[in-house]
Amino acid sequence: MAEKDYIQGATGPWEIVIGMEVHAQVSSKSKLFSGADTTFGAEPNHQVSLVDAAMPGMLPVINAYCVEQAVRTGLGLKAQINLHSVFDRKNYFYADLPQGYQISQYLQPIVGKGELLLDMPDGSTRTIGITRLHLEQDAGKSLHDQSPRESFIDLNRSGVALMEIVSEPDMRNSEEAGLYLKKLRTIVRYLGTCDGNMDEGSMRADVNVSVRKPGGPLGTRCEIKNVNSVRFVQQAIEYEARRQIEILEDGGKIDQETRLFDTGKGVTRSMRSKEEAHDYRYFPDPDLLPLEFEQSWVDGIKAALPELPDEKKARFIEKLGLSPYDAAVLVAEKESADFYEKVAKGRDGKLAANWVITEYFGLLNKSGQSMEEFVITAEKLGGLIDLISDNTISNRLAKDVFALMVETGKDAATIVEEKGMKQVTDTGAIEKVIDEVMAANQDKVAEYRSGKDKLFGFFVGQTMKASGGKANPAAVNELLKKKLAG
Repeated sequence: MAEKDYIQGATGPWEIVIGMEVHAQVSSKSKLFSGADTTFGAEPNHQVSLVDAAMPGMLPVINAYCVEQAVRTGLGLKAQINLHSVFDRKNYFYADLPQGYQISQYLQPIVGKGELLLDMPDGSTRTIGITRLHLEQDAGKSLHDQSPRESFIDLNRSGVALMEIVSEPDMRNSEEAGLYLKKLRTIVRYLGTCDGNMDEGSMRADVNVSVRKPGGPLGTRCEIKNVNSVRFVQQAIEYEARRQIEILEDGGKIDQETRLFDTGKGVTRSMRSKEEAHDYRYFPDPDLLPLEFEQSWVDGIKAALPELPDEKKARFIEKLGLSPYDAAVLVAEKESADFYEKVAKGRDGKLAANWVITEYFGLLNKSGQSMEEFVITAEKLGGLIDLISDNTISNRLAKDVFALMVETGKDAATIVEEKGMKQVTDTGAIEKVIDEVMAANQDKVAEYRSGKDKLFGFFVGQTMKASGGKANPAAVNELLKKKLAG
């Protein structure tokens, strides 16, 4: 383990062990066992069927599309697809769980072991194991802020299809946990199996945290429930690890429990003692037959998968010459990758990447707009890059042109023409400017010729300034070297 993977306590280094259970809402127009709508933002209790409300005699009917979406996600995680899986009843009482049990999967899930690659900041990758993915129905929502005396129940979410994606305890710090959650969100968005909108509750994480001395046995873990942002996941891990280390170093022991993260105070607090599987009294749901698949059906879904982030990243590196870091940045969102590909088509891949990542993303973020709303299209940015490539404008001038494109909405060629910003490549005209600069700075010319080589940058700057930034930088450098050499 690297030094950075340890956290220092009073008694020396400790290792954090992290696993995650991510609940991802299946992108489907109807629920897992009923035809009720799943659109976000509806009035409370306006998307509830008799099945969702657990009315007597109502039987669940499996939504085949949700099953297909779960298989698609499993394939995207390079996981084993189980051709035989079973729905179980997970029995517990909660006010917003109408049946008194949740239809889930336990011993025989729809998806088995898989893996997910983390793109580390240094360009390397790290593999995190996936234990399983199973399908289950969501519970409703308790509303405690509507009345000072009563809680209300909204059953709109009751029965919504969830994929619970369980990782191996392979993560060792909050940074890896954040990268894991981001990468998982990227994959399901590429696949179209979950929108990944954590602020709407369609993706949330239960984080298991324990600590141990390096190389020692696994410690007792605590589960932090329903964390709904990458930042909060990282903050919760940092706090919880420190809390556990302090208890252990004071001679105490860790209670296995479920905790909540208080986002306002940045602390975790106890919610309840951690239940074990037997506490839920799992048994196969008698109203649902086992799921049975043909391998040919699974193969058909696999053949139709889109190019996923890891494959796209590898192609960007191999075919377009990008660095691992730049490729990882561009594939993090499918929309960004698609935009970059349009810009780079038929152009220099590295130059296109630099402009998309640095200039385009920079001004897009400042604007607060989405890529669809932003005035700069892929075609307009490509047109600007063409003017750099054919030496019509320098890279420095291009930044000024780009700012004017954002301000006016005009394309690059029009702005260059209107503003007279074409690059000067005529060596005679550049030589004239250099002669004027040298004549005005004869003392510095003498210093340069006596050995002060660092003054070369001064002369380049003065020449570019005198030309209004229009002189071709390569020509300026070449001519200056000759003239200053005497």
